[in-house]
Amino acid sequence: MAERTPAKTPRRRTTASMADVARLAGVSSQTVSRVSNGYAGVNEETRQQVLTAMKELGYRPNSAARALKRGEFRTIGVITFSLSSTGNVRTLEAIANSAAAEGYAVTLLPVAVPTQAEVRGAFSRLEELAVDAVIVIMEVHLLDAATIMLPPYVQLLVVDSDAGEHYTVVDTDQAGGSRTAVQHLLGLGHETVWHLGGPEDSFAAQRRADAWRAVLTEAGRTPPPLIRGDWSAESGYRAGLELAAREDCTAVFVANDQMALGLLRALHERGRRVPEDVSVTGFDDIPEASSFMPPLTTVHQDFAEVGRLCVQAVLRKMRQHDTERGTTLVPTRLVVRESTAPPRSG
Repeated sequence: MAERTPAKTPRRRTTASMADVARLAGVSSQTVSRVSNGYAGVNEETRQQVLTAMKELGYRPNSAARALKRGEFRTIGVITFSLSSTGNVRTLEAIANSAAAEGYAVTLLPVAVPTQAEVRGAFSRLEELAVDAVIVIMEVHLLDAATIMLPPYVQLLVVDSDAGEHYTVVDTDQAGGSRTAVQHLLGLGHETVWHLGGPEDSFAAQRRADAWRAVLTEAGRTPPPLIRGDWSAESGYRAGLELAAREDCTAVFVANDQMALGLLRALHERGRRVPEDVSVTGFDDIPEASSFMPPLTTVHQDFAEVGRLCVQAVLRKMRQHDTERGTTLVPTRLVVRESTAPPRSG
C-alpha cells in the first residue's frame, strides 16, 4: 500500500510591513512613511515606486498609528435623532460632502430615543470609534431641558437648535424665511394666512410658527388657529382636508414642502383650486418642489452652506481650541412659483 503524503498546511499570509515596502521600492522606511502620510518633499518618481510596492505587497498603513502621530483621526462624528425629515437628511449630506472636501470622514450615529442616557451612550460609542469632534443635529427641544447635557470635554457643534448661549450653533434663518413667506402672501392681498406647522417639540417648527404669528400681528390681523402636522405628506393631507372645508381660507403657509404636497392633494380632492382658490407656500425648497402641481412657492434653505459652516466651525474649534459660543444663521430666499396668486375678488 502506497504511503500517504500528508496534506500541505496552507501558508499563513503575513501582513506586509513598512520595512518590506522600503526594501521592495529600494528606499528608506522614512520615505515610505512620508508617502503614506501624504507629506511633500518626495519626488514623483520615488512616490510612484513606493505606491507600486505598497500595491504589490498589499500594504495598508496603520491608521491608528498615523492618527496618534498626527494627533487626530481625521473623522467627525455626527449624532442625529431623526433621519426621517428632509432637513436632517440634507444637512447630513452637506456635512459629509464638506468634510470629504477637507479630507475628513464622517461617522454617523443615529439616536432612536432622545434621552440623557441615549446621548451619553452615543458619545461613548463615538469615543470608541475615535473621532476628533462631534456635530449634533438636534431638531427637538432638548438642550434647554434639564434631562440633556452634552459632554463639556468634546469639541462640539450643534445644528438646528436654540442653544447658542451654551454651544456653537449653525442654523438656517428660520424666522427670516418664514416672515418672507407670510409677507409674500399678505402682499398678494390675502386677508390673513393660515399656518400648517411642524411638531410641537421641534425648534424649527417653533421659530417658523412664531414668525408667522408675529407678521400677522404686526399687520393688524388676528392669526387663525395653528394646525399642526408631523412633517410628513400624510399629515399635510389630513390638515388639508380640514382647511379645504373652510371657505375663509385663501392662503396657507406650510412649515415644510412634504406637508405642502399632502395639502395640495387634499385641496385638489375637495375641488379647491391652487392658486385660484387657495395660495400655498412651503419651506425647504426640496428638489421636487418645482415638479409639484402646481409648482410650489417655497422658502429655499441653503443646506450646502449650513454643512460647510458646520465643518469649518468644528475644524476651527479643533485646531484653535476655539471656545466661542453663539449662533450663526444662514440666510434663506423665497422662490416664487405658481402656487401663489392674489385672492379672487368677491
